[in-house]
Amino acid sequence: MAAGQLAQLGELELITAIDERSAAFLALGLATAEGHGVAVVTTSGTAVANLLPAAVEADRSAQPLLLLTADRPERLKNCGANQTVNQEEFLVSVCRCFRSGCTDGIHHQNADQLQALVGEIWEQAHGTAHAAPGPVQLNLPFEEPLHPSADDQTNLNAAPVLRNRKLAEASAPAVSPPQLDPHQPGLVVAGPWRGLTQDLPAYQQAVHRWMLATGWPLLADPLAALAQGCPGRLDHWELQLDALPVPKDCQVLRLGPMPASRRLEACLQAHQGPQLLISEGEPRSLDPLGVATQWCGGMARWCEAQALPSPPLDRGWCAPAGDPATMLASALPLQGAVSEPALAYWLPQLLPAQLPVMLASSSPVRDWLAWGGQAASHRRCFGFRGASGIDGTLSLAMGLALASGPLVLVTGDLALLHDSNGWLHATPEGPPLLVVLIDNRGGGIFQQLPIASVQFEQLFAMPQRVDPLALAAAHGVQGRQVACLEDLPQALDWGLAQARPALLRLCTDRTRDAELRLTLRAAAQNEQPIS
Repeated sequence: MAAGQLAQLGELELITAIDERSAAFLALGLATAEGHGVAVVTTSGTAVANLLPAAVEADRSAQPLLLLTADRPERLKNCGANQTVNQEEFLVSVCRCFRSGCTDGIHHQNADQLQALVGEIWEQAHGTAHAAPGPVQLNLPFEEPLHPSADDQTNLNAAPVLRNRKLAEASAPAVSPPQLDPHQPGLVVAGPWRGLTQDLPAYQQAVHRWMLATGWPLLADPLAALAQGCPGRLDHWELQLDALPVPKDCQVLRLGPMPASRRLEACLQAHQGPQLLISEGEPRSLDPLGVATQWCGGMARWCEAQALPSPPLDRGWCAPAGDPATMLASALPLQGAVSEPALAYWLPQLLPAQLPVMLASSSPVRDWLAWGGQAASHRRCFGFRGASGIDGTLSLAMGLALASGPLVLVTGDLALLHDSNGWLHATPEGPPLLVVLIDNRGGGIFQQLPIASVQFEQLFAMPQRVDPLALAAAHGVQGRQVACLEDLPQALDWGLAQARPALLRLCTDRTRDAELRLTLRAAAQNEQPIS
């Protein structure tokens, strides 16, 4: 009730939801787009347990999320009282901090004490010198009566409101920035951007400055969030790793987590030169290979400490000898049956240039990397690969669209069905989200792995019988079936014109697409056209 009254006073924006799990992912999408914490308010009991998947992703994606959980007083714990569980333990393993109001009831605390609690979790959620941003929990025990009287509500209207606190500046790491020699050969690997939105411009400028000065080649993940036109960026690099003319002992500058490429992991694992990994205020290790030195002071601060060559160096020799773009243009025409490689190739070219895209985990983000090319690399892409789950895919996209405007979500059928309650956030007024559904009747990512099982369909693919267009329609969301690639441009125009959630369903054959990926990779490495 307090949140509702504050919303009426214009002190906060209130979004209500019936599913706590979906609501938490919606809040995470909002927080990611806006660059500051968003609060999720729940009742006690299993409602708190439903926050865990989003809290895990917020932890691994290093995004601020405030979890305000109502609770019962200590006298009702462990005695069979209704809706009373040991919820203090549910989220503690992934939260930056856990704080509780007075266990006998927060009515025992005055306004100054409560504001101090809120101020502390706000600052912890946005990162400190010793921890990256992430989720925090404030557990608030309430004694009876649970509902305020009319007089209490009147007093609330006149009470002072805690304003947004200024984010504290995290102090610089005590360790001096390590050095790389920009005059010597090197390679830059940019993984998914993992930081606050307001810190992104400085990061982009630092990467641009380093690339311009050194001429090193750049292998960027679709989620790297680099500035358009960043120098040295190689398109379709994942198809050409073996052909890159980079010395085996050259320096490697790695930015953030690993891109979604097992082939790149193998190359870096075998690399003989020094590897420096820079994270954006993340002191936890981001090097599963165990071969890099990590510095958590951020790319902008590191670049300022480097002696860059002037004028910039010319490293034209870094470009690979071949270019699969011509082969892909011939092999993936905009006609015929829809395939996942063709969709990843054409979507970046058909969508408006400045329109951001969210790529679901599993196949979409990997296909965008392999087949998307230059048009894909120039587009701002979001993704949530901190824990690489399919949890909350639709709700996350809804949150991004609510905060930042028109967005396209590219997702598979299981990921969309797993978070179908995300459709509950759709209204006639928005958000402006177009969902491009790749329906391959199950987990297509597993079709690409060497899994031998007579029960493959049941244990791995798990096809479902739900009609996604009918399910969306039941939530008031319009949708269309796209029968062939020729129909894709017109379908996209229709979907983007809706200014509210809409669904495009494209059916693909996961077995055929797995074979097509292998054929395309072989052609790219041999520089041969596909007949």
